[in-house]
Amino acid sequence: MNGIDSDLDVVREAERLRGTLSPLRRRLLEELREPASATGLSTRLGESRQRINYHLRELEKAGLVELVELRQRRGRTERLVRVTARAVVVAPEVIGELGPAGQDRFAASTLIASSARTLADVAEMREAAAELGKRLLTFHIETEVRFARPADVERFATRLAEAMAEVAAEFDTPGISRRYRVTAGGHPAKTAESKEET
Repeated sequence: MNGIDSDLDVVREAERLRGTLSPLRRRLLEELREPASATGLSTRLGESRQRINYHLRELEKAGLVELVELRQRRGRTERLVRVTARAVVVAPEVIGELGPAGQDRFAASTLIASSARTLADVAEMREAAAELGKRLLTFHIETEVRFARPADVERFATRLAEAMAEVAAEFDTPGISRRYRVTAGGHPAKTAESKEET
């Protein structure tokens, strides 16, 4: 039995998204990182085999799980299925615009929309590159910074924007060249205390 074919599946259709919304289906997707049958899952999750079977068929129709093996067990054929990808993300066009991108660079919805667009674009281009037997050339830079006051966040963002504009101008090559989208964003680091800090 081979491993999961992909580490990321971008859901671009509303019908496929509906397939992931129920708590039971999300739990099944988590459980199915390793191949399992409806019988095994029903025992693990405390649900009837018929109910599990129904949801597995719906997940299979949506392309979120796949059949990996048929085996005979106690006079009947048992189907083993697993997820088609390690993670599922939803393309921004499926859930609609979160707000006009770039309108307010300090709005959480702007950061979410930009992140969702990056995720969907990179996943799509990576898939296209893989089909050609190539690797998608990307880069990622990440750091943490501590701000003493909320006003420092705005000052930092302004300085970062100026630095990005300067570096972009230095490397920008018009004409026949490869265009890159470079984004920068920040959010409070997730910690045990972060709920109190927001």
